[in-house]
Amino acid sequence: MSEFVQYLVNGLTIGAFLALIALGYSMIYGVVRLINFAHGDVFMIGAFAGYGVLTTLGVTGGSAWPALLAAVVVGALTTGVVGTGIARAAYVPLLSSPRLALLISAIGVSLALEEGVKDLTHARFKSYPGVLDGGRIFSGTVRVTYGQLALVLLSVALMAGLWLFVTRTVTGTAMRALAMDRDAARLQGINVERLILVTFFVGSMLAGAAGVMYGLYYVQISFGMGFLIGLRAFTAAVLGGIGNLPGTMVAGVCIGLVQSFAAGYVSSRWTDVIIFGLLIAVLALRPTGLFGERVVERA
Repeated sequence: MSEFVQYLVNGLTIGAFLALIALGYSMIYGVVRLINFAHGDVFMIGAFAGYGVLTTLGVTGGSAWPALLAAVVVGALTTGVVGTGIARAAYVPLLSSPRLALLISAIGVSLALEEGVKDLTHARFKSYPGVLDGGRIFSGTVRVTYGQLALVLLSVALMAGLWLFVTRTVTGTAMRALAMDRDAARLQGINVERLILVTFFVGSMLAGAAGVMYGLYYVQISFGMGFLIGLRAFTAAVLGGIGNLPGTMVAGVCIGLVQSFAAGYVSSRWTDVIIFGLLIAVLALRPTGLFGERVVERA
């Protein structure tokens, strides 16, 4: 029973990170109808930005909450700017082009970001300071730290903030209108290009914050970390119904739980086989995902 509880706690923690990344995939697809393959690499850049902040501030261990908060904020803002720059340079000019052009552009941006960080870091792993092992809520057979709880609560707060932004603000309302019909939104006076940049900024900020929290939790980061994590987050977005934000949040947590229990009870080598097998099984029965709605494709 103690093993089950530990895997449950670990799964909820991992799922919180995946949900934040998956929300970016879902937002961008909902507005632009683009699968942004570079999103996982934006997450990776956020992890390195947070590492740079902690290194600059000289954090080596212990509970340094102001420094940790600064790392999350800087990581989120950095990736927000990077994501907006990517959208402005590589995606917005191709909005009227065939979707294949956007897809190829996204793959090219992903490779450019990964190789760029690889050269800057000389392909070396970096290690975050061990700052989450200080105080423990539970110890012994079940291990839960205050830092771990703080990461989950921060993730929940960011998801709640996104939901309020999308449903309670004028910009969020415009984003939902744009997701429904781009041409109609333009006729209503909505600045489509500016709103697309805002979408990329917000989605990339969530990925950057998740990158810093991932680094704090797993300690070790590398230039190639964005590919697999991004793929799992994309799986969560599709599983929940891509474009459906609440569904994406729930599916992200579910994928985290599957990852934790699969690694604990089966083998870590089979984790991705189980995750993607689950995706195939769900989509075979419900092609739009667990919470997705059938929509009419538009050019």
